[in-house]
Amino acid sequence: MSHYHINIFYSPDDGCYVADLPDFEYCSAVGDTPQEALAELLIARDAWLAAARKAGDPIPEPRCRPVG
Repeated sequence: MSHYHINIFYSPDDGCYVADLPDFEYCSAVGDTPQEALAELLIARDAWLAAARKAGDPIPEPRCRPVG
């Protein structure tokens, strides 16, 4: 599997950590810690990929890269 960029940040408005995959539309998760948000995101990623494959939708190539 290709390597996709993952964002993890604290959201003061939500009072939790948010993890998302910018290359996968609407694929994100939350947790009380960065590790929990990441673990939940990996579950969401697998579900996202399974749904896309079942629907015959294309899997995006990695395109997002952090600046730095």
